[in-house]
Amino acid sequence: MSEFNNRIDLSIRGMTCASCVARTEKALKAVPGVISASVNLASEQAHVETADGQTQISELIAAIEKAGYDAGVLSQNRDQQQERKDDEQQDLKKSLILSAVLTSPILVLEMGTHLFPSFHHWLMSNLAQSSNWGIQFVLSSLVLFGPGRRFLSKGIPALFRLNPDMNSLVAMGTLAAWSFSVVATFAGDILPAGTQHVYYEAAAVIVTLILMGRFLEARAKGRTGQAIQRLLSLQAKSARVERNGETFDVAIEELQIGELVHVRPGERIPVDAIVVSGSSFVDESMLTGEPLPVEKKPDSELVGGTINKQGSLVARASKVGNDTVLARIIQMVEQAQGAKLPIQALVDRVTAVFVPVVMGVALVTVMVWLIFGPDPALTFAIVNGVAVLIIACPCAMGLATPTSIMVGTGRAAELGVLFRKGQALQSLRDARIIALDKTGTLTRGEPTLTDFIVQDGFDSRETLALIASVEQSSEHPVAEAIVLAARQKNLPLRKPDSFAALPGLGVYAVIDGREIFVGADRLLEQKNISLSSIKDTAEKLAESGKSPLYAMIDGKLAAVIAVADTLKETTPAAIRAFHKLGLKVAMITGDNKKTAAAIAQQLGIDEVVAEVMPDGKVQAVRSLRERFGNLAFVGDGINDAPALAEADTGIAVGTGTDIAIESADVVLMSGDLLAVVNALAISQATILNIKQNLFWAFAYNVCLIPVAAGLLYPLNGTLLSPVLAAGAMAMSSVFVLGNALRLKRFRSPSV
Repeated sequence: MSEFNNRIDLSIRGMTCASCVARTEKALKAVPGVISASVNLASEQAHVETADGQTQISELIAAIEKAGYDAGVLSQNRDQQQERKDDEQQDLKKSLILSAVLTSPILVLEMGTHLFPSFHHWLMSNLAQSSNWGIQFVLSSLVLFGPGRRFLSKGIPALFRLNPDMNSLVAMGTLAAWSFSVVATFAGDILPAGTQHVYYEAAAVIVTLILMGRFLEARAKGRTGQAIQRLLSLQAKSARVERNGETFDVAIEELQIGELVHVRPGERIPVDAIVVSGSSFVDESMLTGEPLPVEKKPDSELVGGTINKQGSLVARASKVGNDTVLARIIQMVEQAQGAKLPIQALVDRVTAVFVPVVMGVALVTVMVWLIFGPDPALTFAIVNGVAVLIIACPCAMGLATPTSIMVGTGRAAELGVLFRKGQALQSLRDARIIALDKTGTLTRGEPTLTDFIVQDGFDSRETLALIASVEQSSEHPVAEAIVLAARQKNLPLRKPDSFAALPGLGVYAVIDGREIFVGADRLLEQKNISLSSIKDTAEKLAESGKSPLYAMIDGKLAAVIAVADTLKETTPAAIRAFHKLGLKVAMITGDNKKTAAAIAQQLGIDEVVAEVMPDGKVQAVRSLRERFGNLAFVGDGINDAPALAEADTGIAVGTGTDIAIESADVVLMSGDLLAVVNALAISQATILNIKQNLFWAFAYNVCLIPVAAGLLYPLNGTLLSPVLAAGAMAMSSVFVLGNALRLKRFRSPSV
């Protein structure tokens, strides 16, 4: 990676809570030249936008390290990244086991005497209290300064920097419990009467439980990235390349554009390529979701990661490395997973001040208990102060949003829905109306000539041949249908002497001195040609859902042409599903109003905007949004780029080769409109999941911090043990992660 870049991706180690995220972002934004910085706790990554050429990566890394965390350039070798995460997980596992082994005897010595009176009597008669406390001191010290050292080494320096985090809360709580116990054990005389108690088990169990929570978090975080791992598994590791007449295997990284690649039956196609020789059927289900293999022959496009089913193929590599379709898919998913939604703004504001506020609450708790608490007031003050510090760790807050985004966008990718921008998860969920382009979205985009009505004085075959000769110079799908019909009749086509496309109207050409116009009724009206004689015919065609076109030869109406673009099989079901999701459905089309109304009535579409010129779709989107609110526009991602960009959420429907459409927020791998239903449904499911997580994270702290402080003690004598507080804190993060992982089981409503 260059030292100078508009976007710099960094990996960060050592973050544990939402406060860490806020602190890291603040440190990065303070670096000169940084435009924006976004840090993701779940993926442990930072994405930094910089002014070109003004910021060095070393400056960013230094800023993160000064904030108390380890950082490095995000490795392009994902195997190395995964190995690092696996090593961290194994380290946590070893620390957890060691801590649990050392803590168990402390629990037996301390808690066993309270639970079993007979054991208490046996212990008192065989082991002096000083020896008992001495053993607990040794074991708890080993726990606190061994496996628990990670909390002290991060938390205490953060305190001195006046930037306390979760580690600071744990360090203060455990050290307070341990230090008080040490004083009680070795200098108990200096303590007030009745306060000589030890809390070694609290310090040791807190460390063990939080380590357990961290370990479970690490495992769950690994599972949130499984969608990326599945996509990565589709990439071939090597390719069989032909060089100087010989074929041999090379690593995929060594393959160059233009080289010939041999693909045998059953092999995974290594990179995007164009077939040079051979024929076969290729399984492209990983891209389009279509189960049937697609025929491939010379000049057919191949996509890396798909599977060659039958014949052998020789293909010329067209895209390699990060330019392949599959690589771009992975990049899109990763960018979406690292996004911050607008809903995250509240979390950021709260967590920016959360830890200092909690420390203040803990201090107030200690003071109130010392002044107003019953004897032994010092014991109550320390126990409740520690409980407040431990219960309030904001881990769950920091994980609530990013984990849901990671799992939700990953599951969406598995269903063929790519969120190019993570923010689209929220904007799509808020949609009130969905506007659909007709051609290629609702329909197959492959019109067929259905009616050809010649006017008096014109020969049918000659007229069709002239019209097809004009249309062969046009790239419009309707033109292709007319040309195909002429060729099927073996009519000779001539090259026009001149040709012009009339945007939104039709085409014009001169052939052998004859002027020919072909287009919509608007074109003929401009030429002052009366359509009264064929008005009834045109209305009947429009009412049946066909698009009537007109041909004018040498200033006279020559023929009425009807072209129909058949609906996709899944379109009616998709429209019903949109209504079921509570959305209004609109159709935007260039067809005349009667044709558009016929299709809308057939499908049950609520709003129709017809006779829209290509540059009028943006205004149509604006108008619909003003009337109905948040709008999602669905188009083919090519001709509809301005409308896709204008919509609150732009959804591009296409095949895997269309995924790089820059104007869309969401890209669908297949042309199936039901994929839009999947996108809407998983958007709603993900935002609901985030709200559940945030409710739990905030409600947990709001409810339990007062309990930990002893608010219920005057009412019913309830106090929250620091041990229980540590267990609850650890489980809160695990709960949030577990809830997010439920999105992995999301099932498409269209299936």
